Amino acid sequence: MVDWPEAVFVPDGDAFVPSGLARGPWDPNAQHGGAPAALAARAIEREPGPPMHVARITIELLRPVPLTPLRIATRVTRPGKKVQLVEASMTSPDGTEVLRATGLRIRATDVDLGAPIVPDGQLRPLPDDLEPERFRFHDVGTPMFPLAMDGRPARGAFGEPGPAAMWFRLKVPMIAGEATSPLMRVAAAADFGNGVSAVLDWERFVFINPDLTISLHRLPVGEWVGLDSVTYPERSGVGTAVSKLYDERGRIGTAVQSLLIDAY
Repeated sequence: MVDWPEAVFVPDGDAFVPSGLARGPWDPNAQHGGAPAALAARAIEREPGPPMHVARITIELLRPVPLTPLRIATRVTRPGKKVQLVEASMTSPDGTEVLRATGLRIRATDVDLGAPIVPDGQLRPLPDDLEPERFRFHDVGTPMFPLAMDGRPARGAFGEPGPAAMWFRLKVPMIAGEATSPLMRVAAAADFGNGVSAVLDWERFVFINPDLTISLHRLPVGEWVGLDSVTYPERSGVGTAVSKLYDERGRIGTAVQSLLIDAY
């Protein structure tokens, strides 16, 4: 019987040790993009400075992120009282950089906007009205990142071809002994866009995202993050997955993934 991890990562000094729940679907020795993306989001939002809203994170997956301890270093590349850029670099034990992320932080304050027009409503049905998704990875018998998620399809289903919408909630902490922040929850969920909206046969093609860009006009309230996703593939072997992001109150932002498409 497989020992089920209690968190995706376990802190060890200044490193984060991945459990089996960090594993991705493409390579048994590599992480799902959502796991290190959440670590990068954590590092960017924790960079010291005045109160700021993380309005955008761009994550570059420079190579497959191994299931080995990871270290993250951050630096402010554009200081400012109203706008900042923070860069995060993630390295494996041999010092190889495996991920680089840039976060755009904007000052948050009260502004009287009157009654602005909001073009997007809510993603429905809400998760409490939906049944849990049985991910195609349940039968593998190995812990991996999709199984760290409670997924509930609002339209379509994971593994069915075409655009789809799904709610995601982490079932375990991202880091053992630590509350998972709203920004980390978004980063963990947003990397599922290309899987939710897959238009190609999983058995014949890979459609890996070497990057993930998340733009947020506000952080989610509550544990659930909704994705309304569509994939645009091209015969050139390049594609894009675009996801509208929601919480149970309404739209919170957008996620975009560039896709490397190849046949097995």
